[in-house]
Amino acid sequence: MAPSSSSAFLPLPPPVLVLASTSVYRHELLARLRLPFDVVAPDVDEFPLPGEVPAALSERLALAKARAVSARRPHAVVIGSDQVAELDGMPMGKPGDHAHAVAQLRAMRGRTVVFHTAVAVLRHDTAFEAVRRVPVAVRFRALSDVEIETYLRLEQPYDCAGSAKCEALGIALLDAIESDDPTALIGLPLIVTSALLRQAGLDTLAIHAGHGSAA
Repeated sequence: MAPSSSSAFLPLPPPVLVLASTSVYRHELLARLRLPFDVVAPDVDEFPLPGEVPAALSERLALAKARAVSARRPHAVVIGSDQVAELDGMPMGKPGDHAHAVAQLRAMRGRTVVFHTAVAVLRHDTAFEAVRRVPVAVRFRALSDVEIETYLRLEQPYDCAGSAKCEALGIALLDAIESDDPTALIGLPLIVTSALLRQAGLDTLAIHAGHGSAA
């Protein structure tokens, strides 16, 4: 039986969205777009290459994470992201423990640190691949050792690059934040992410309006 004329114009369902990250922070941010998505661990080596600058490191890792998961989910739109803090041209990663967090915050007090947050979006079946980076300049107060210890005891931000969670008590450590995207510092720049998703054929507002994929 031939399809009816009305069914010929039904919108295609949007592609599956996958977040190539197990970060709680990125999960919470992406959920703001109110789209269903899967979470897949990318299993990517995050060590910098010899001589690799923080900005390039963040972009390379975001792309590597997205590619690793896209190879397993070729029909999905995959988001990869990475954040690297930079002080004096050197990367500052996740402290991992209290002692390293103390050392990081002491080094950053009274200084401006740039947090490079990169996001990559891939769609293997349409050969779409793009990566963008959003730098955030963060000026830290001249913190005392007591303030640093108090903050770390209360917050324990050992899984955060640069040991500072601006979305929580870490905001008390700062003098200023300069960025084009307020979500970039938390771990996923949603303005840029939304733009890349539209380019990949996944228009958030169009989907919520019932128009399916933009592709």
